[in-house]
Amino acid sequence: MLVLKIDFDELRRIYRLEKNTSKLVQVEDDFIDSLEQFVEEEKKNYLDSLKNFSANDARAFSNLKRIIEEIFLIREKKILNKALISSHTKEIDYENMAIQEKEFYKKLVNLLESYSSCCTALFGEREKNNDLVKVEILKDVPNFVGTDMKEYGPFKKGNIVELPTKISKLFITRKIAKMG
Repeated sequence: MLVLKIDFDELRRIYRLEKNTSKLVQVEDDFIDSLEQFVEEEKKNYLDSLKNFSANDARAFSNLKRIIEEIFLIREKKILNKALISSHTKEIDYENMAIQEKEFYKKLVNLLESYSSCCTALFGEREKNNDLVKVEILKDVPNFVGTDMKEYGPFKKGNIVELPTKISKLFITRKIAKMG
């Protein structure tokens, strides 16, 4: 397994970028593995510094620990945010994540989707497989919440859209749409 070499400069660069951008900073798939290897090496140096009473080496290890904790905290918040958005949009995006972060993100999305289904269940509508009907919109329609508690629209005159049967029938009877 090829592990990317991490050093203090690279960690400082990642930390600076993570703090100053809303998106995840690009890291290699094996970022956490290489970080683990780097920490192991630095831990050996730290233990040697305790034997030699070297305050500089001890301080360097403390700084390393602090910067890694900060990077993880910032990335964790960004991944949580990304998972929350993905659970609503149903668009999965693993961009710039390490392997372990991808797994964390996937679990979060599943958990959030499961939680949001509780809201749907409150209104008596479990995710039913509603038949969709293709209709042509005859008048501009602002966005609205359908009987299935999902948001639809906005639609412009002339749009051809697929809507659940109940909504399609309602639109047709009110002359808002015709069979497409």
